Amino acid sequence: MTPAARRGTRLGRLVGPVGAKRTPFVLLVVVLLGSGLISLLLLNSALNQGSFELSRLQRKTTELTDEQQALQQEVDQLAAPDALERRARELGMVPGGNPAFLSPDGTVRGQPSPAGDGTVAYRAPAPAGPGPRPALMPAPRPALVPLPGPAAASAPPAAGAPAPVPPPAPAPALVPPPTAVPTTPTSGR
Repeated sequence: MTPAARRGTRLGRLVGPVGAKRTPFVLLVVVLLGSGLISLLLLNSALNQGSFELSRLQRKTTELTDEQQALQQEVDQLAAPDALERRARELGMVPGGNPAFLSPDGTVRGQPSPAGDGTVAYRAPAPAGPGPRPALMPAPRPALVPLPGPAAASAPPAAGAPAPVPPPAPAPALVPPPTAVPTTPTSGR
């Protein structure tokens, strides 16, 4: 063997074992880089999904805000005095009369008048634009029909006899009974 050949075999022995020692390190670096890229891909996907969810929720919030504003406008329209008066008349209500006030000492202030005496407590503003104005007239009072009392249902009619006509029930009270007004005792000074 020539000295050059000997030198080449010696170099081959030196290079061989060193290259084998680098292989696990290179594999470790490749695995770390691959896992880093995969984790970045998963993180990016999660962020994109979150941004889609955020935009969907913002759209829903906008829709609900619009709906809430529309409902608030409807409530404001229905709560206007002219709308309340119109609805009350449709239900058969009449404007209240002049109220009377009771003082703590028992004196009456004001002249009471019955409700529905033809006076209008509130007149709605004229509608905008030309056209006929609605006349404000008190609505007719509904007729009260008495219902048969419990005594008529408890007595069965005799055989062959005509059914008895139940006596008319007392008319229901249209005004609630007066209630006692609590007073506070005063010390005699």
